[in-house]
Amino acid sequence: MQFFLCPLLGSSFYCYLCIHNINIYMPVILSIETSTPACSCALSRNGALLVTREDFLGQSHASLLGRFVHEIMTAAREQNLMPDAIAVSSGPGSYTGLRIGVSEAKGLSYGLGIPLIALSTPRIMASMMQENTSDDLLLCPMIDARRMEVYATFYNRSLQVIRETAADIVEEGSYADILAAHKVLFFGNGAEKCKAHLTHPHALFTDGVHPLASGMVPLAEEAYAAGDFVDSAYFEPFYLKEFVATQPRNKIIPI
Repeated sequence: MQFFLCPLLGSSFYCYLCIHNINIYMPVILSIETSTPACSCALSRNGALLVTREDFLGQSHASLLGRFVHEIMTAAREQNLMPDAIAVSSGPGSYTGLRIGVSEAKGLSYGLGIPLIALSTPRIMASMMQENTSDDLLLCPMIDARRMEVYATFYNRSLQVIRETAADIVEEGSYADILAAHKVLFFGNGAEKCKAHLTHPHALFTDGVHPLASGMVPLAEEAYAAGDFVDSAYFEPFYLKEFVATQPRNKIIPI
């Protein structure tokens, strides 16, 4: 038996792939997530997270994301790596946040000449909770849509959609039919305000779950392997609702 230093796994062992000169390409993917007050960026290779940057303070995506991308690209070059694709969280979520993230991702995709991957924000969140649930539990990521409205999607543990994403006004009795048949885990920045209204014993909640670029890695790898790309020139985020601009208060003091 002959041992090799495997360039794929970086250790010495009997490697069938190396001995038989079988090449497996491991894509490097830069992921961007800006759909909620959390802003994050990550670099992965073959499903392994290499570098990540995260901020949870909100309201600063425009200034943070460019710096995060620059830092991650610098780290990639230091390891002689270049992204093979850009992955971006496609919404729904914050209108401004989505515009910032998707614009950055489209610019990188076009400028580097590499494919663009778009991932549903609720699916990203559900995949992050996938291993922490039982088979009989449904997952419901909730994204805040202001007031008592949320963007909600229902998945089973295999990430099959049980109910498509909708903008729901949550009140007493919401989701009664689903809760009558299943236990449901609600999470995300829209779930906290719904606790007082979703009092069914099958309604469970967990706090502190944000869609993150690090959580996009498995889905991005899956999309890359399937060749599931979008057109970087024409792709638009999934807003679900029309943007509504608020009127600024008149701060001019009359003379």
